[in-house]
Amino acid sequence: MSDLRVTVQHAEQRDDRVVTTGTTAADLFAADRSVIAARVGGQQRDLAHVLADGDVVEPITVDSPDGRAIVRHSTAHVVAQAVQDLFPKARLGIGPPIQNGFYYDFDVEKPFSAEDLKAIEKRAREIVKAGQRFSRRAVTDDAARAELADEPYKLELIGLKSSAGEVDANDADAAVEVGAGELTIYDNLDAKTGELCWKDLCRGPHVPTTRHIPAFAIQRSAAAYWRGSEKNPQLQRIYGTAWESKDALAGHLAMLAEAEKRDHRRLGAELDLFSFPTELGPGLAVFHPKGGAIRTVMEDYSRRRHIEAGYEFVNTPHITKSTLYEISGHLDWFADGMYPPMSLDGGTDYYLKPMNCPMHILIFKSRGRSYRELPLRLFEFGTVYRYEKSGVVHGLTRVRGLTQDDAHLFCARDQLPEELDSTLKFVLGLLRDYGLTDFYLELSTRPEGKAIGTDEEWEQATSLLREAAEKQDLELVMDPGGGAFYGPKISVQAKDAIGRTWQLSTIQVDFQLPQRFDMEYQAADGTRQRPFMIHRALFGTIERFFAILLEHYAGAMPPWLAPVQVVGIPITDEHVPYLKDVAAKLTAKGIRVEVDASDNRMQKKIRDAQKQKVPYMLIAGADDVAKDAVSFRYRDGTQRNAVPVDEAVAEILDAVERRIQV
Repeated sequence: MSDLRVTVQHAEQRDDRVVTTGTTAADLFAADRSVIAARVGGQQRDLAHVLADGDVVEPITVDSPDGRAIVRHSTAHVVAQAVQDLFPKARLGIGPPIQNGFYYDFDVEKPFSAEDLKAIEKRAREIVKAGQRFSRRAVTDDAARAELADEPYKLELIGLKSSAGEVDANDADAAVEVGAGELTIYDNLDAKTGELCWKDLCRGPHVPTTRHIPAFAIQRSAAAYWRGSEKNPQLQRIYGTAWESKDALAGHLAMLAEAEKRDHRRLGAELDLFSFPTELGPGLAVFHPKGGAIRTVMEDYSRRRHIEAGYEFVNTPHITKSTLYEISGHLDWFADGMYPPMSLDGGTDYYLKPMNCPMHILIFKSRGRSYRELPLRLFEFGTVYRYEKSGVVHGLTRVRGLTQDDAHLFCARDQLPEELDSTLKFVLGLLRDYGLTDFYLELSTRPEGKAIGTDEEWEQATSLLREAAEKQDLELVMDPGGGAFYGPKISVQAKDAIGRTWQLSTIQVDFQLPQRFDMEYQAADGTRQRPFMIHRALFGTIERFFAILLEHYAGAMPPWLAPVQVVGIPITDEHVPYLKDVAAKLTAKGIRVEVDASDNRMQKKIRDAQKQKVPYMLIAGADDVAKDAVSFRYRDGTQRNAVPVDEAVAEILDAVERRIQV
């Protein structure tokens, strides 16, 4: 045997080693049981991968993001094997890892029942315990077709790769099975005999054996169209989750239980905030008076802050001729996300607007502009419409009619760094005012094959965004290929009260639309110059941000945002007029207050106010009336008695004005 030289890269440390021919990645990391796969030359590989001279090898541990994804994809295979063991006629779709879990699609005769899922999980646990070995082998297209002749969906994936060289990068889930390079099949082999137990078309990598799946759970099943298209057959999808330890799984399941309690759809109904009438169609919400009160406060505060920051408000229509989006490129790059056109005015196509930016450009172009007007910051609460697939819409977080707090900033080239820095600071400051404080930033770069503009323009725009992000003292995470077709973006990722991450604000540098719309301004030297454009959505959308705040606070909105800030609770009917006088004082100060004059007993009124998550209750009886006071009860159940009315009013006003987060 000859010697090979390999380099083990771990974090910032490099360890050069001499090994013999035939050494595998598993041999390098045999002493570390947390390593389940390796990255060789930048590519993820199974531990069984045989190393070559000069390879740079990095360990992938089970508790790393890549490690969890591998565990989850391996678990998806185990679940698919369990399904075909119990339902031999089931045909396989795809089974990729997803955030916090995995899914696998199946063509079966009837939907899975709760009892079916229990049986599938039981069988999957038996497979895990058996310690079957994941074994990778390369196959030709023809050989794969022969082996998988009874799996029509796998044959379709093979055909996609054969016709295009590789699956479309945007079909990410399918690419898990047949991406670039050779086709491979993974065999699950019996731990003792080596006999074939099951196989699946897959790129891999996988954990070495099923025993390397530490903890998993099957969660639910749902209908799903094959490859996400309503034109394709509807399959049954099994969702599950898998983690690096039983404790991690337990923690995740506890978080899911808490998330279910906080589900904004349930809270929206319980607190009478919004609804989705079937008469309107999927993804189209109506806000009730209490929900409207929260939205009004959110928007009014945002308007005030924007005015202070030098923004100017504009309004644009909800519909436009197709010409606008032909110029912008949206009809070339975003047509699938737009509602179909309406043919009017003798055959002219009109579209519901999916974006506000082209209309803001028209405002800029409505007259000649001077460098003295730059930077020009235009802002709008603009409602747009996007045709999300019916299976994708989800409460307020994914809707078809959405209101963006949308801004477009036009500036000179030398103003870009300062504008990006100040915009990002403004965004983070306003989000903190709403009670979100745990952030990191994500920089999304050019999407390959779906972008306009030169490499140089994209490099400049990306560099400017990176410089602005690095000034904020926050973690910066790269998102390769995640930019819009016209430019890269920074997105603010925020963690909520139970640790979930939400994408909120986005900031994009755009060199393209100013060119496509032939935008100009007169520079100080009299020449005509092209402005640069920054796209900025702060909340993202009002609807989605509303939902995030509702779940973050579990419906108990802070006093300044609560739809009803104070409820007056009389001990008897005799005390109603007194509390109405107190309510009038609060109303005069802009406080949203109600007096419960119903026939319910006092304790029932208190329980009702608590269920509605009202921040403050003012209770009054004969002693309170005599002392011009109230009993001041808080949302957490604590109470102060005989509080002078003026003192109670002052405390409530102070809490609202300071936006305290209780």
